[in-house]
Amino acid sequence: MIALIDYNMGNLLSVHKALESVGGDIRIVDKAADLKQFDSVVLPGVGHFGDGMEHLRSRGFEPAVVEAARSGKPLLGICLGMQMMLDSSEEAPGVKGLGIFKGKVHRFPEGDEKVPHMGWNTVKLQQKSKFFDGVADNSYFYFVHSFYVSPEAANCVLGSCNYIREFAAVIGRGNICATQFHPEKSQNNGLRILQNFIAASR
Repeated sequence: MIALIDYNMGNLLSVHKALESVGGDIRIVDKAADLKQFDSVVLPGVGHFGDGMEHLRSRGFEPAVVEAARSGKPLLGICLGMQMMLDSSEEAPGVKGLGIFKGKVHRFPEGDEKVPHMGWNTVKLQQKSKFFDGVADNSYFYFVHSFYVSPEAANCVLGSCNYIREFAAVIGRGNICATQFHPEKSQNNGLRILQNFIAASR
């Protein structure tokens, strides 16, 4: 079974529906202690980094998510869920992230291009990953974000995207995968990633 974390900051319905459509056995979980019962964990999210971390902490999810990452369970972070896996964000100075990946979250610089980055864009695969089996290089995915992650370790970047600058669109290692784009809104390519996540959970 897959735990979909409810911390009042995620688009749970669309993520739940997408996972279910590709064969996932999903449960929405709002109690941190319950995560231990599940084979894998999804951390979704939309909104502000500081608010997201506050909601996670107030519901006791911070140590539970970090433990899930260390345990070997498949863990998927989506959008804000990805950003919170890093140490900190310019969106919320002084607020600590989960620290699953070392690095920071930066805001796109102002310029000729609009911020937020919104719509379809291609992802260039940087290395082989089980989460991208069957997904072609330079496939399109759907993005909505004003901030991007900058991990310290280049070898955790699974895929990159170019908007204003090149940034990490997917990071991961071992059992963990995190996407800046929304797989649940990315049609067949996004559903394939969710399907691969489910396969890794079995």
